[in-house]
Amino acid sequence: MERQTTEVKFYDSVEDSLLKFAVIIAKKDGKWVLCKHRDRNTYEVPGGHREPGETIMDTAKRELYEETGAIKYSIKPICVYSVTAPDNFDGVETFGGLFYADIQELETELHSEIEKVFLFDDLPDQWTYPLIQPKLLEEFYRRGI
Repeated sequence: MERQTTEVKFYDSVEDSLLKFAVIIAKKDGKWVLCKHRDRNTYEVPGGHREPGETIMDTAKRELYEETGAIKYSIKPICVYSVTAPDNFDGVETFGGLFYADIQELETELHSEIEKVFLFDDLPDQWTYPLIQPKLLEEFYRRGI
């Protein structure tokens, strides 16, 4: 039996109802904004699940605030991405919106499962989702955002 691997694909757009997640590549003062979940020793790009009744942009804005404390920022869509992985939604391709945010101001207190927000000059190697997050950043660079 062939072992299924994690596959990440990129699209300019898909049917809106397919978008289940929003992931936000963010910078503040030229530094990468990454989160550390209180239960993990790795870093992640802000993002999360779309809630009923939300537009995918609403999801991106809510997750950016919840996970980083961003209260003043500009945000724009980059593209759609999909992940197909054996340990993710029974191996079914799932879609998310990829966004870019330039943050001007962060709250000092976080209101989520995120323990701490870090500002990095250079991206770390310790990713929570090492088969996915670096590919999202590569696409960000490839599109010249």
